Amino acid sequence: MGDLTRLTDVATPPPAPVAQPVRRPLDALARLMRWGWVLLRHDALIPREVTPMLPPAARLAARACHMFAGPQSRAGRPGERVGRAFESLGPVAIKLGQVLATRADIFGVQFARDLGRLKDRLPPFALEDARREIERGLGRSVESLFTDLQPAVAAASLAQAHPAFLADGRKVAVKVLRPGVERRVARGLDAMRLAARLAERFVEPSRRLEPRAFVEIVARSMQIELDMRLEAAAASELGDVMARARADGRAHMSAPAVVWDGVGKRVLTLEWAPGIPMTDPAAAEQPGLDKDALADNVVRAFLIQALDHGTFHADLHEGNLFCHAPAELTAVDFGIVGRLGPAERRYLAEILWGFLNRDYDRIARVHFEAGYVPPEHSVEAFAQALRAVGEPVIGKQASQVSMGRLLGQLFEITDLFDMRLRPELILLQKTMVSVEGVARRLNPDHDLWAAAEPVVAAWIRRELGPQAQVRDLLEEARAVLKALARQARTPPAPAVVVESRPTPVWKGVVALLALLTGGAALVLSLWPRILG
Repeated sequence: MGDLTRLTDVATPPPAPVAQPVRRPLDALARLMRWGWVLLRHDALIPREVTPMLPPAARLAARACHMFAGPQSRAGRPGERVGRAFESLGPVAIKLGQVLATRADIFGVQFARDLGRLKDRLPPFALEDARREIERGLGRSVESLFTDLQPAVAAASLAQAHPAFLADGRKVAVKVLRPGVERRVARGLDAMRLAARLAERFVEPSRRLEPRAFVEIVARSMQIELDMRLEAAAASELGDVMARARADGRAHMSAPAVVWDGVGKRVLTLEWAPGIPMTDPAAAEQPGLDKDALADNVVRAFLIQALDHGTFHADLHEGNLFCHAPAELTAVDFGIVGRLGPAERRYLAEILWGFLNRDYDRIARVHFEAGYVPPEHSVEAFAQALRAVGEPVIGKQASQVSMGRLLGQLFEITDLFDMRLRPELILLQKTMVSVEGVARRLNPDHDLWAAAEPVVAAWIRRELGPQAQVRDLLEEARAVLKALARQARTPPAPAVVVESRPTPVWKGVVALLALLTGGAALVLSLWPRILG
């Protein structure tokens, strides 16, 4: 196996996103108090289920909170209640809930699964309003581009999608932002930034999770989602990535083509995705559908995007996936795109390869080389902890693995070895959890490791095998030869040596006397005017 640090300095992590100021503190505080009230009413701020586990003083505070719980607090588990509360609080809270649903290591598996069912659904706004937004965004009439713009078939907190047809007969999906949504998102992000600052200051355990950086990751993804031109560019880029994979014989996923004439800041037009949305129960019952192959394709498509190209669809849940027989997948909604540099791609590949080969020493060294574990800890002790987590699950079917126990152990390890949340990997972790969830719902006994092995093995052979090492040496030699050639064309200028000799003492005395004499003469010449 290759060396993670052979070509790149990965011990220096990319800078965390710069925390933005809270622009309207009083408005943010009022909004945050409203969020707290809604969570109290849903018994989702300090759920009654966790009260017995709290210290005595905290139990008193929890019971005081429970006095404000409303009728909506009586139904469902904590994750379900939090999800319902977030659904009522708007787009930023919904996005926060979707991200929190990926942190089963912190909140527990059942909570994460319940919160993961949070639905971003709202009643659609009127078709006439959509027509006005389209015409304003594209600078042309609806009829000049679409022959038939139909009512919305899906409506979320940020945008809604309309079926339509082009003049050439192609069916398309027209995505239109909700009127005024940018203002609501900006205010919601202000409240989140204030909450992150308060948590970082007053809740010491939260500092390891870097809440301010976490919020900026969410904010950045939402700001990109609010510009349909950027989503169109992402759809086009990922479509090219998937097309190249298909050309290599790895046709695991595709993306609808962008209709650029129908793209503006608040409008996006894509060709209609074939198949049935995977949220529809009828999707799994399609004749000839191979659910095992479909589960493998979800995992492999993600890994090919992340490892081979460093660009991946970072919102791969069932609502954004269409499928049809035999095992064809089409992704939609490209508002969130994850990116990995060469160092992070090596890290991901070598960690997966290490687990596939049960090489815990190598996994531990990679963590230290990448700077994920502080250097004062022991590599051997970390390898031992990884073995305790990996050995009970490697090679077993998913249905035989207690994910709660596994993730609980992983979080204990991160705490024991002072591992901090790396903001640049939030989207990677979020997508890996989503992908595994999709695969396991298709096949409860799906083996994630077996699905990943062909993609990871091919990457290791190509990027870290003997041929790759020879290629890298040749590239380094070529870089050295280019540098020598440039030096030969423009030789360095001859060095100029400047001798510094000490100034004799007598010259300094003479200069001082001259200065004093000049000053005295100036005073004498001005004296009559001073007296007058």
